[in-house]
Amino acid sequence: MAHLTTPDTPLSNPLAGLGRAILRGLVAAAEANPRVREADRLKAMSDEDLARMGLRREDIVRHVFRDLFYV
Repeated sequence: MAHLTTPDTPLSNPLAGLGRAILRGLVAAAEANPRVREADRLKAMSDEDLARMGLRREDIVRHVFRDLFYV
C-alpha cells in the first residue's frame, strides 16, 4: 500500500490559502504594534533588571497595556 501526499497549493484549496494570508497579515500587524515590541523588549530583560524597574516578569503585559486594562 502506498500513501501519496500532494502539497497544499492555493489552487488545491483556495480557502486554506486565504486563511494563511489573513493569518500572516494579523501576525504582521501585531508584531508592528509598538506595545508588542515594548513587551518583547521587557521580556528579554533579566529578572534583576526588571526588579530595578519595579516590575515582575508576570506583570509585563499588564504594565505595557495598563491604559487598556482596568484590573
